[in-house]
Amino acid sequence: MSKRGWLLFIAVGVIWGMPYMFIRIAVATIDPLVIAFGRTLIGAMLLLPMALHRKALGPAFQHWQWLLVFTVVEISGPWLLIGHAETRLNSSTTGLIIAMVPLFAALLVARLGHERLEWHRIAGLALGFLGVATIVGLDLNFSDMGAAAALIVSALGYAIGPIIINRKLADAPPIGVVTGSLILATLIYSPFVPLLWPGQPGFAGIIAVSVLGLICTATAFMFFFALIAEIGPARATVIAYINPVVAVILGVAFLDEPFTVAMAVGSVMVIAGSILATHRKKQIPLG
Repeated sequence: MSKRGWLLFIAVGVIWGMPYMFIRIAVATIDPLVIAFGRTLIGAMLLLPMALHRKALGPAFQHWQWLLVFTVVEISGPWLLIGHAETRLNSSTTGLIIAMVPLFAALLVARLGHERLEWHRIAGLALGFLGVATIVGLDLNFSDMGAAAALIVSALGYAIGPIIINRKLADAPPIGVVTGSLILATLIYSPFVPLLWPGQPGFAGIIAVSVLGLICTATAFMFFFALIAEIGPARATVIAYINPVVAVILGVAFLDEPFTVAMAVGSVMVIAGSILATHRKKQIPLG
């Protein structure tokens, strides 16, 4: 992977490791659907001027069917499901289940015949998954199987989304695709928002939703599209192994959560697994 690819990989991994903390802060006073609505609305408003200036929305909506599918599997579905799951399951369970994204992506891409599952990629995926398991200490809590199932569905959606971008929306401008999908997601959520609007959202909740929209949505998606173009859809999803590491660091720094030996060892395993899983063998020219 190139230097640019690694910079994008690290940036997206860090940014998308942040939502776990901010969603948990927000769900204390705000319904998960309203949180998701606020996140997509803020993201769409920030990116819309840029998309209009570049005349990128028209080309994106020419593929409106696939744009809608991408919106459902990558944004409107997972963000709502994860929000509800985080009101019932602990962060360890959430992080471990969402870390299944690269496994789903690698299997889907291999099934579609686009890439081969080479031994070093399989080893990297396995090592990364074991690293996540080490970090969370296998602290699984399946008291609410519905919430656990929601996270599995979300992980599958996250794996499908980049494949749709790469195979069906590659001809559309990235800024148009992400802005259009955020607009569609906002419209999907909007009919239910008045029914669930909080009486007193709280200052912390408002700040959390604002950060989710500005940093974890608008900024993150632009980096993520660039990352997909750089290293491919399946390898791009390996950032799901970095996210729990970032979540642990934020928990230790801001929530006074303990940092254990298992977390330290698991973090190293996650990074090593990501390197293996995203590595591409150099092509030897023939003739």
